[in-house]
Amino acid sequence: MRAYLSRWVCLDPESNLSRFRDETAAAVAGGAELVVFPELFLTGYSRTLEPERTWAAFAEASRAAGDALLVCGSVSVGRANRLTVWCAGERLAAYDKVHLFRPNREHERWDPGDRYVAFSWRGLTIGLMNCNDVRFPEQARALRLRAGAELLIAPAWWPWRRDHVWRTLLAARAIESSVWVLGCAIEASVAPGEEFAGAGNHVFDPGGEPVRTPDDRFWELDLASAVAPVVDTAAQFVDIAQVERDGRSV
Repeated sequence: MRAYLSRWVCLDPESNLSRFRDETAAAVAGGAELVVFPELFLTGYSRTLEPERTWAAFAEASRAAGDALLVCGSVSVGRANRLTVWCAGERLAAYDKVHLFRPNREHERWDPGDRYVAFSWRGLTIGLMNCNDVRFPEQARALRLRAGAELLIAPAWWPWRRDHVWRTLLAARAIESSVWVLGCAIEASVAPGEEFAGAGNHVFDPGGEPVRTPDDRFWELDLASAVAPVVDTAAQFVDIAQVERDGRSV
């Protein structure tokens, strides 16, 4: 599968919308079957865009992209930070971010989602995460063990100064759950008062090996022939309900 992970510079919402359409078309023209944009890529934290216009733009770009899958970052919708997935003009899935990033006061802006989300596409089960979610291994494990996810996609607004944390967490989620993991972070924001240098994009196979890219945009995922992990943590999972401390259940 040929995937395209955007290196997105967030400007004003109107130009962002126009560039989104153009970049999606260019990605598909380049052979991408999966196109991913980062968290809050149209507005950042400080700007706004009507959800109706956003959904219409996503649907339009998706129709033009044929059967390619679009993971359209996330947008602020009421009290939710919502990630949506589109194919052939239809919305396939929506996920509201569960683990809000308190240092950015996200808990004051949004309410946490109340469910984890996976969906099926071309015989593949894909799980959704959003930025700070990757710090919580139980989310990736639930998507793998309960939903059967084979690939996890995590858009993000993650700073360059903590790229090593972002990269390490993505690799850990791949290794512990034996899944492919794609992380797509904002490259930068240049809005006044919200200047930001973002982390890198990273792809890991189910063994935790980084997948290389020739151009920092397109990635080839050989889903059928990836080296099997040393330990299949899904097949060998043991569900232990009881935990003891000092000989007593806690």
